[in-house]
Amino acid sequence: QVQLVESGGGLVQPGGSLRLSCAASGSIFRIGTMSWYRQAPGNERDFVASITIGGSTYYADSVKGRSTISRDNAKNTMILQMNSLKPGDTAVYYCYADIDYNRRYYYVPYWGQGTQVTVSS
Repeated sequence: QVQLVESGGGLVQPGGSLRLSCAASGSIFRIGTMSWYRQAPGNERDFVASITIGGSTYYADSVKGRSTISRDNAKNTMILQMNSLKPGDTAVYYCYADIDYNRRYYYVPYWGQGTQVTVSS
């Protein structure tokens, strides 16, 4: 069994910062690409940022320059540091990862349960 658990969401004022964490646990052999997505009420789930197993990073235009994604392969964790937050960043943020568990030598997609980020004064 594999689990992804997000943490670090909350209420922050415009211009503030948040650090979102994602921790993977279970019988994990290897994790491929890890990503953050977000979903605002009434909207589809949108891509925010991703990081490959080799450390290459990709960002949505909406967060580029304000966010940094990182990972610790030894600890199976991922971080999204978000700065200069705007009300438009308000959403539920989801962790996503391609996980090879029990040495099956192929990846299975996993989602976390999400963490709420609210940017408001």
